[in-house]
Amino acid sequence: MIAYIKGSLEMKLNDSVVVETGGVGYKIFMPQNAIDKCGNLGDTVKIHTHYHVREDNISLYGFLTSEELRMFELLIGVSGIGAKSALTILANVEPHQFALAVITNNDERLTKIPGIGKKTAARMVLELKDKMKIELEEQKVDTKVEESVSADENISEAMSALQVLGYNRKEIEKAFEKENLSNLTVEDIIRRGLAILGRD
Repeated sequence: MIAYIKGSLEMKLNDSVVVETGGVGYKIFMPQNAIDKCGNLGDTVKIHTHYHVREDNISLYGFLTSEELRMFELLIGVSGIGAKSALTILANVEPHQFALAVITNNDERLTKIPGIGKKTAARMVLELKDKMKIELEEQKVDTKVEESVSADENISEAMSALQVLGYNRKEIEKAFEKENLSNLTVEDIIRRGLAILGRD
């Protein structure tokens, strides 16, 4: 399993980049917007990767953030969505917007993505919400600590969205512990959470 590749950006193509590390050039398929943000040729880049294995194909898919990688892995787990469709979705919606659309049942936001019709959007929401419920059951924590953190409806909704992106509830509670989140929108709270949780 290759978690990430760090090396010199050697090529930027229409659907992929080539990163050289240790004398080996890795071709990594990426969303177009991520390719654009990758940097200049010769720059040192770190790309989070998914090692995708099929009977007739082995490919590397890359992302600039762990949230994008998590979203990709969620998407390819949805019935009828392959790796290329997942890249198209990632190129057209930010992870925090996607997570918010899922937890608020906002099919309409998802149908604005090229190639995503009403049925596919509804299936994405249904399957991912079901998956999230299972993960929540597995991650049950002490409710005494969480009650004060998630009492506000916006905060609670933002926490659910962050869980869609792969963070567990304890991590999120710790990130929000000393933050003043009053009067912030759900989207702003999610952005704040990602900024804190994404710190190395």
